[in-house]
Amino acid sequence: MANLITEAGANRVLTVDLHAGQIQGFFDIPTDNLYAQPVMVKDIQDYLGGEDLMVISPDVGGVVRARALAKRLGSNLAIVDKRRERAGESEVMNIIGDVTGRTCLLIDDIVDSGGTICNAAEALLNNGAKAVYAYATHGVLSGGAVARIRDSKLKSLVVTDSIAATEEIRKCPNIRRIAIAPLLGEAIDRIANEKSVSSLFD
Repeated sequence: MANLITEAGANRVLTVDLHAGQIQGFFDIPTDNLYAQPVMVKDIQDYLGGEDLMVISPDVGGVVRARALAKRLGSNLAIVDKRRERAGESEVMNIIGDVTGRTCLLIDDIVDSGGTICNAAEALLNNGAKAVYAYATHGVLSGGAVARIRDSKLKSLVVTDSIAATEEIRKCPNIRRIAIAPLLGEAIDRIANEKSVSSLFD
């Protein structure tokens, strides 16, 4: 894919929250991987500023992302540890951290089927969480994901507009979208004027 983009004539790539940072290494042209967290932080402060917040990583692999958000918000961090005891049995979810009475923020880069965040939300509430919200950069939301989220115990799922929304997503009462156009615009302006892009995320 990187070679196709280059062969098509691109001389620079601007992307947001690559699933794995190593993907940048496949490009032979300058590649900037932006982070949606500054946009999310502003939204969280606008909507949940007065809450006792706790940032949750939905799995062990997302801890670095969750820790960065918790640091920006000045919040504590908890982790959902999910494991399958044996083949054919459902996952057992353990919560690492005390979420009792806290408003929990699940943070992820991609939501596809929605199964992980919906199950994590239920596990958090079963462990005493006050309410659960989820934030993700890319809302793939394939298959029955929208219905799953609509019927879940999530107060809301907030995704960026990096992927065009279907009619079903637009009508879902607990899915909300936030724009990343200002972030991309600022990055493009900085690149054009040879200013630092990384300082956007300090």
